Amino acid sequence: MARIISIDFGLKRTGLAVTDPMQIIASGLETVETKKLIPYLKEYMAKEEVEAIVLGHPRKLNTEDTHTTQPVLKLEKELNKIFPDKPVHLIDERFTSKMALDAMIASGSKKKDRRNKGNIDKVSAVIILQSYLEQKGNSLF
Repeated sequence: MARIISIDFGLKRTGLAVTDPMQIIASGLETVETKKLIPYLKEYMAKEEVEAIVLGHPRKLNTEDTHTTQPVLKLEKELNKIFPDKPVHLIDERFTSKMALDAMIASGSKKKDRRNKGNIDKVSAVIILQSYLEQKGNSLF
């Protein structure tokens, strides 16, 4: 099996997470400057076998677009064009930043680490990927 990569897109920086090759565990991969995201993904996918891309879809509680919804949809189109053999799945990312911060606190992360927005972005990408894996698993039954 191949890995699945997830993206928590931000206007400045983007968190990335990836599964193991058996697609059981989601782990934080990296936080990259958003302007370097596509080159990073190209390099990563040249080295690792990736089956699919999971992209966090930002929405407000009432399901309206946020200020990053349109850039994410633009990224989705770009990813489909650059990686036509890799399906791109949009996953609701409401609450992921809050959940990421809560998870960091629960795991005993130092305050300094929690202040680093890049760490929160990476953990958010893990949560997005884990949500996808759970949905994918649930759809099999």
